[in-house]
Amino acid sequence: MTVSSGYSDAIETSSQASGRLALLDLARGVAVIAMVIYHFSWDLSWFAFVDWQVADAAGWRTFAISIAASFLFLAGISLDLAHHRQIRWRSFWKREAIILAAAASVSLGTYFAFPEIFVRFGILHCIAASSLIALPFTRLSMFFSAVAGVTFLALPHLVSTTVFDGDLWLWTGLGAPASASVDYVPLAPWTGATLLGITASQMVRRSGLLERLSTLRFSGRPSLLLRWMGRHSLPIYLLHQPVLFGLVWSVTVLGPGMDTTSRSFQKNCTATCSQSLDNEPLCQAACACTLTGLKTQNVWEPLLATPQDPSLQTQMSALYSTCLADPQTYAR
Repeated sequence: MTVSSGYSDAIETSSQASGRLALLDLARGVAVIAMVIYHFSWDLSWFAFVDWQVADAAGWRTFAISIAASFLFLAGISLDLAHHRQIRWRSFWKREAIILAAAASVSLGTYFAFPEIFVRFGILHCIAASSLIALPFTRLSMFFSAVAGVTFLALPHLVSTTVFDGDLWLWTGLGAPASASVDYVPLAPWTGATLLGITASQMVRRSGLLERLSTLRFSGRPSLLLRWMGRHSLPIYLLHQPVLFGLVWSVTVLGPGMDTTSRSFQKNCTATCSQSLDNEPLCQAACACTLTGLKTQNVWEPLLATPQDPSLQTQMSALYSTCLADPQTYAR
């Protein structure tokens, strides 16, 4: 999952609190750390260094959702702080152009890296579009931003229809996309997080709490590092995943004795088996048995070289059926 805020340089507090709001930078820095942890875990899982189901497990999905929501929520706060007195159109459009350019680069890069699952409408696309939608609410009562935010959160449940199915309308979030993607953050429900960020900022400003929060400096070294990361969240977002992915790939290719193909087979076999049998322990044992059988019968290396060979596929299927009936076949 892929997430960042495009407003790391657009924060303005009230006239009583000049300069950046340190707490906001700190919060965004924490979100950046969480994002890096998630993507590094995804990379390790992709190359089968670990058996964590990062893309599918409920815990990891919740983690990814919380990261995306936090960036959109913080973008809403930043939007309100920057424009609640007067919409600064020149500044706004400059930031929009930067985010849209970054979003286009992500789509282009992932198209070449993962053409089947490239990013069509990800976190940056959503931040740009949500900011445009949410901008007028910075000049309205918090009641309107709150109602609009809750409405966007509920839209996928209220308006979901096959009319919006397919990739042409995937940006709405109101239908089922025809294609999968490594990062998919549609307007509904995610714009709701940006609008509720505006609501939160409006509440803080009107309660007088903003002036007190603006005095917090967080000057310790860890805090300064987090604040720096928060201020530079967009370039970190654009650079960190290619770097991490490249490093893990390099270890896969150059690392001594890294049998990631066996791990990948075990992982994919277990996942496929579990979908049909709903018995993960049995599937793990059967797939481990199948892998051992393939290697014992000298089928493994030829199968890696020509995975579509019908004869090898038949042998593998026969081994799998045998191991499913008795996972201890090759343990004796």
